[in-house]
Amino acid sequence: MEYAVVGWPDDGPKLRLDHRAFSYAGKFVMSNTGKAVVRDPEAEPPAADDDAPVGESDPDADWIADDSIVGAIAFNGDRTDPATAWLRYVTVRNDRRGEGLGARLAKFATARLRERGYDRVQIAVNNPFAYHALSKAGFGYTGERTGLAELVMAAPADRTRERYQSGLDAYREREGLARAEREFLAAKAGAGPPDPVADPG
Repeated sequence: MEYAVVGWPDDGPKLRLDHRAFSYAGKFVMSNTGKAVVRDPEAEPPAADDDAPVGESDPDADWIADDSIVGAIAFNGDRTDPATAWLRYVTVRNDRRGEGLGARLAKFATARLRERGYDRVQIAVNNPFAYHALSKAGFGYTGERTGLAELVMAAPADRTRERYQSGLDAYREREGLARAEREFLAAKAGAGPPDPVADPG
């Protein structure tokens, strides 16, 4: 696997991801965020269920199209706190989920942002699976929520068992959880945060 920052927010990088294979694909075409990716040089292109042209490389285009990308992350600085950066969107190709790529990519991007001078990196997560993955990336729940009912996580942050469980409790309080979410939350009852993955960079 190859991890790389393909551009900082001021560079205006744009990624063209197949919307059939990546969640939030349209968010990566926007140029107001920096982007980091994980590439698998051995990756097969994502399976297509129609003939729409996606992912083709065009040397004159102002976006990056690369079928070896299996995960991507968008980030930018906080508008009011110059010491804080935000991870905005994390996506892993549908057929590569569950391999830990998202956690390692978040760890990689966070380390690069810290090298760039940010003291703190934050992300807002909307489900317990993303919460757990970002915990693997070294993030901890801040106790804050956004107006969209997302939990705010930060690195560095409190990573005690009590704080980890308080974030999971916030999801347990929600109505309408999917069965897989309920089962996941039950399995994590009383557990501490997972050990952080290593920075792959």
